[in-house]
Amino acid sequence: MTSNSDITEQVKTAQKIADSVNRQMELLMPVLTPLGVVLGLLLPGFFTQLRPMVPWLFGLITLTGALKLRAAEFGQTVRRPVPIFAFFISTHVLAPLCAMAAASLFFKSSPDTISGFVLLFAGPTAVSGFIWVTMYRGDKALCLTLILLDTLLAPLVVPGTVSLLMGTKVTMDMGGIALSLILMVVIPTILGITINETSRGKIPASFCPYLNPISKICLILVIAANSSPAAKIIWFNDPEIWKIAGVCICLTTGAFLLAKLASVIFRCNLDKSITIVFSGGLRNISAVTTIAVTFFPEAAIVPALMGIMFQQTIAALMKNLLIRKIPEI
Repeated sequence: MTSNSDITEQVKTAQKIADSVNRQMELLMPVLTPLGVVLGLLLPGFFTQLRPMVPWLFGLITLTGALKLRAAEFGQTVRRPVPIFAFFISTHVLAPLCAMAAASLFFKSSPDTISGFVLLFAGPTAVSGFIWVTMYRGDKALCLTLILLDTLLAPLVVPGTVSLLMGTKVTMDMGGIALSLILMVVIPTILGITINETSRGKIPASFCPYLNPISKICLILVIAANSSPAAKIIWFNDPEIWKIAGVCICLTTGAFLLAKLASVIFRCNLDKSITIVFSGGLRNISAVTTIAVTFFPEAAIVPALMGIMFQQTIAALMKNLLIRKIPEI
């Protein structure tokens, strides 16, 4: 008969194994996210069948990240809003304007492609930014606050930004986009925070070690499912695809640089600067592609797919370029 102490020891061992798997997957993020795109493009017939599951898979990803959020940390950070202003100005004012200008210059005959770039850089910050902030000892409370605020505001910010910059050049269901974001990110975020607060962290401590690697598998599936509809329009011998990729790389790099510039202008200290750089440079491209696939023409999906291909790798390079010193523990 198994004793309670034996069961406890087995649970701890399982959690350690899950944590180890999750750390390995975090290190492989620059490879895993492009892998999702490749799978979707190579096996569109299979992954297209997963499309109805995408909102549920994405909701699980959001819930997993939200389980780490605490209302107290949010309150403390909001009382010192300067870094938050720096983030929002660089991420939701300057970056979308730069995306609009660059895409209009290179793709003036394709408003759908332009709208895809605007949508990409209007998207909320990526939950995966917390991984980079944690690795390089940024301000974790600030990072979680930015994720929470950006997620909650996404139903207004994303369709509002695209509508403001694109006007009548592209038709879109603003109400549908807002509802999709509410279901995929806002409700799971509120649910995760509530679970964390009411259980005083006990439920996240028990389940997050297992949910963390599962959520990364879900991320790959979401990316693959969202990539599959574009398989018929993406041909890598098409010069236009390589032009989109090049512009996407430049704009993504520019988003990191804008975030760094904002942190310098607003005189943020080192740990907050690290947080703003990764939060401002990384976008929740899974949310963006889900919106693009559901509400936009096929051509608008391509910039988001290119973003998935390069975003995490660029993040790794930006660490070496923009963050010369890591805060001491």
